[in-house]
Amino acid sequence: MTARPNFYRFHNGEKAPLQFSEAEYEARLQKLRQTMSDMGVDAAVFTSMHNVSYFSGFTYCAFGRPYALVVTQSTSVTISAGIDAGQPWRRSYGDNITYTDWQRDNYWRAIGSVAGKGKSIGYESDHLSLLQKAKLDSFLMPEQCVDLYEASMVQRMHKSAEELTLIRAGAAVADVGGFAIKDAIRAGTREIDVAMAGRDAMEAEIAKRFPDAEYRDTWVWFQSGINTDGAHNPVTSRVLERGDILSLNTFPMISGYYTALERTLFVEEVDDASLKLWEANIGAHELGMSLLKSGVSCAAVTEEINAFFAERDLLQYRTFGYGHSFGVLSHYYGREAGLELREDIDTVLEPRMVISMEPMLTIAEGQPGAGGYREHDILIIQEEGNENITKYPYGPEFNVVG
Repeated sequence: MTARPNFYRFHNGEKAPLQFSEAEYEARLQKLRQTMSDMGVDAAVFTSMHNVSYFSGFTYCAFGRPYALVVTQSTSVTISAGIDAGQPWRRSYGDNITYTDWQRDNYWRAIGSVAGKGKSIGYESDHLSLLQKAKLDSFLMPEQCVDLYEASMVQRMHKSAEELTLIRAGAAVADVGGFAIKDAIRAGTREIDVAMAGRDAMEAEIAKRFPDAEYRDTWVWFQSGINTDGAHNPVTSRVLERGDILSLNTFPMISGYYTALERTLFVEEVDDASLKLWEANIGAHELGMSLLKSGVSCAAVTEEINAFFAERDLLQYRTFGYGHSFGVLSHYYGREAGLELREDIDTVLEPRMVISMEPMLTIAEGQPGAGGYREHDILIIQEEGNENITKYPYGPEFNVVG
């Protein structure tokens, strides 16, 4: 009987075109290796979807199985489960090792074959569970462990020219979804039907713009009435009624890169109380966009918008921070938490950072103007000011529809 291996290389077929050039991935790895050298790290063991995707191009589908990217000064190897066969190798920059499930913890044996034992190991404290950290210690027996969470996040916050090109395309796809949603809105239609129109339009647009990509995870949150109170409320089968407040949220995913468009709308008409709140939130949105420039801290931007709402006795209706970074992120994996518009984030904006402006007010049911009001644009920080790459219009002139 042939012995079954703990891990092996299944390089099936030819390498597929990735979302970025080989030079782009090599530049990312070289910057990472310099960081590793500076921090005394022999091997980096990345386990998060965002870092594996950022440094290799492979966006894994975990489904209860662990994945990794191991980077040393001489190699870069994705570690993937046998269920995926050759796809991780075809869709990653560098080498790939497949681990089998014939024996428990073959995942760590595969990692150890690249990282070695008794070395200085870099890891991600924000992702590695207590269980998996214990296994890292057991199988790799590291001389020391060094947290690369913050250093890798800071690297991802500064976008390359190739990243900015893809992010601009993503914002344009989000706009396509927004216009499709607007066309589908009418009293008597269900939220789910409107959402599907936007999703289908975006997926078709992504396939047209990126014919060599893999397609997955593009979605829409389209909310109406009371369902607008939370920014991440799922789609339902609620039927739209005349006078309803609506929240349009389109989210194209292109090779692990997420972009977004979010807008407040009303069905056919908007009452005076709602219009006043809507216009106040638009005022905060426009103020916020004007503040996003190089040299300004996230906390400083936040405080100015807070003051705007406080002057109008609306600050108590704010529900979350005013914006966040864009790049390799999703609703089910990481984001660059060091670049969020909140009081406790002191990061100073720099050119080539990408950040949203998205103020939101939520008024409880039973009060005049009840509902959630939110506008969302994506901006690229430049040497002077910013570039707004969102083109779908905001405000009542365009978004009282149906």
